[in-house]
Amino acid sequence: MKTLKNHLILFDAECPMCRAYTEAFVRSGMLGKDGRAAYQREMETVCPVIDRQRAVNEIALVNTQSGEVSYGVESLFKVIGNACPVVGPIFRFRPFAWLMSKVYAFISYNRRVIVPAGKTEHAYAYQPSFKLHYRIAYLLFTWLGTGCILTAYTHLLTGFIPAGGAWREYFVCGGQIIFQGAVISTLARDKMWNYLGNMMTISFGGSLLLLLMIGLAHWVKLPPVVFPLYFLGVAGLMFLEHIRRTALMGLGWVMTVTWALYRVGLLAFILS
Repeated sequence: MKTLKNHLILFDAECPMCRAYTEAFVRSGMLGKDGRAAYQREMETVCPVIDRQRAVNEIALVNTQSGEVSYGVESLFKVIGNACPVVGPIFRFRPFAWLMSKVYAFISYNRRVIVPAGKTEHAYAYQPSFKLHYRIAYLLFTWLGTGCILTAYTHLLTGFIPAGGAWREYFVCGGQIIFQGAVISTLARDKMWNYLGNMMTISFGGSLLLLLMIGLAHWVKLPPVVFPLYFLGVAGLMFLEHIRRTALMGLGWVMTVTWALYRVGLLAFILS
């Protein structure tokens, strides 16, 4: 593995994803042992001409000899392309580079709702910018993904839950966004988009756990009772995660209570 020497990548120490993949760069040898640093501690000293807000939004890679700075997906392309030169032509292919820049921005601007940062006593002066169109895109993506997986999982619940139309689970997921959005807008409107992003991460994460069971059911014949029990177990984990995330956001129990009431109420309606 070829190491990109004389370069320092500045990652978000409050972002578990950022910590993980930059550490992987170092451990794999793509970057040197001192090739990563948290921008919360090093940005002011490593490069005087760095665009601080952009470095917070898009991971910055600094050439420690020339002072040149690259941002976002370009930084990742430099690290990976140096380690694996065979992918260089792909990275230089403009349509691919444009698409990856959008994918990167989609993840980067939603990273704090995908994996929330823990509570810190003194927040860094620069925080990731909020981009409404990326948050709406994230809500749409997780809504469609969750609805699709839930629709597939309901086939495993035959005999326990009445079969619904092709769009029932999409209406259920979309309805919760609208319902919880109305509740949070009355309690803490300034936290609405943050809360909705976290809520849909929980829903999408739960659906991915259901996807594992769907895959297992294709290979192993299981007793029918396993599927509703597994569903209830996933719902319990989602409930605990909702409590944890609302606590990190400084929200009380009201959001968790309404989140649970919506789901219980709809289940009662479906079973009636």
